Amino acid sequence: MGEHHGPATGMTRWLFTTNHKDIGTLYLWFSFAMFIIGGAFAMVIRAELFQPGMQMVSPAFFNQMTTLHGLVMVFGAIMPSFVGLANWLIPMMIGAPDMALPRMNNLSFWLLPFAFTVLLSSLFMEGGAPNFGWTFYAPLSTTYAPPSVTFFIFGVHIMGASSIMGSINIIATVMNMRAPGMTYMKMPLFVWTWLITAFLLVAVMPVLAGAVTMMLMDIHFGTSFFNAAGGGDPVLFQHVFWFFGHPEVYIIILPAFGVVSQIIPAFSRKPLFGYDSMVYATASIAFLSFIVWAHHMYTVGMPIAGELFFMYATMLIAVPTGVKVFNWITTMFKGSISFETPMLFCIAFVFLFTIGGFSGLMLAIAPADTQYHDSYFVVAHFHYVMVAGAVFSMSAAVYYWLPKWCGRMYDETMGKIHFWVAFIGFNITFFPQHFVGLAGMPRRIPDYSLQFADFNMISSVGAFIYGGAQILFLYNVIRTIVAGKKVDDPKVWDGAEGLEWTLPTPAPYHTFTTPPQVK
Repeated sequence: MGEHHGPATGMTRWLFTTNHKDIGTLYLWFSFAMFIIGGAFAMVIRAELFQPGMQMVSPAFFNQMTTLHGLVMVFGAIMPSFVGLANWLIPMMIGAPDMALPRMNNLSFWLLPFAFTVLLSSLFMEGGAPNFGWTFYAPLSTTYAPPSVTFFIFGVHIMGASSIMGSINIIATVMNMRAPGMTYMKMPLFVWTWLITAFLLVAVMPVLAGAVTMMLMDIHFGTSFFNAAGGGDPVLFQHVFWFFGHPEVYIIILPAFGVVSQIIPAFSRKPLFGYDSMVYATASIAFLSFIVWAHHMYTVGMPIAGELFFMYATMLIAVPTGVKVFNWITTMFKGSISFETPMLFCIAFVFLFTIGGFSGLMLAIAPADTQYHDSYFVVAHFHYVMVAGAVFSMSAAVYYWLPKWCGRMYDETMGKIHFWVAFIGFNITFFPQHFVGLAGMPRRIPDYSLQFADFNMISSVGAFIYGGAQILFLYNVIRTIVAGKKVDDPKVWDGAEGLEWTLPTPAPYHTFTTPPQVK
């Protein structure tokens, strides 16, 4: 890598790179690989639930699948994909030459393949992979867990270290490396959402590390943090876990909000409505995310005053979230909208995320949640937020910025086909789960009562449609990189309706987010 050997090539370029674009690319490809693996686990789950009775896999393996599906999707697919987006875009959006700490940037990526190799290798260990759900509640995860749980703990530690380093890097970059004149209130919203997300990560990742360290002590060193027989408390685990876990779901969704806030104005041909309120709403959501964690725990026997506090605090989060939704809709209102693929994903995001928000409001109500708790209604709720939220916005981001990344334009027709297959497959999968959940079907159970058979069959069919859509997505991306029309070729825009316009830069914070200008 010495100065005299010219630019690094091949393997060396990717292993030792300190270039934010290369590292962003590594994150994006890694996260997509994890997305496919996590999706394969989901396919096993839906295949088993296609009809009642035991057919595909054993209950033990089913539980390993539910655990790994959640862990891989949250920590391996969604989070690294948005970190990849941050790496690619933040320096360019704020006019910085690179990230503030480029060597740490390299390290924070390369920890991830190692962490997930450790986690996934548990599938091949004696006793199998962890089987206690992605929330790994103690004392189940400490007393009756397979030996592989120790490797799982190690993997979580490494992943957490990666997250913290990536976040410190983003904070240092945004606070110290903005171009002259790029004040905080002129930054693109994607930069704002990631800055706030980075502070959330730095705050809660050590809490997760504490939870898994206490697990490790209980398993190997004779402590009783979570074991009632030794004077510990299982509910303590839930408090520590959800104090991390609730801000975590906002860590997942805030960058998605940032993406949507970049794309909707571009395809509405007008500036984002209510920029300042969007920034304050994002900060409010981040603050409130720390004081609502026990809404995941209404069934543990909290005092009524505790339930009331967490109920009202949770419902309060709906206010800044609603501000965001109204601002997006108002941005589109009277805009000259064109419905290219990124915009379709963003409109679907706004619609479906709102459905997820409403079912979340239902779950916030303590006496109602006591009934919904651990049913498929909860599964439907958080998939509407995480899949229609994070994954749809990530798809929008890739279609929107891919021409900037590789200099080639994706095929609009193929993009639209991917969108419609994904949109329809998603809704067929998760909408019926509201019904079976309210009717009493419990989550994380490999078998079910006969009356749930029809909706589960529909749900499983939808899941395979949605899974197929992602293979289409992979095809689209590779086809673009290999054979897409170059973006400087005027022919690229033939057939892209409504794109024969030149977009003036409406405001400073749009400088880096307009689509390619077509003369």
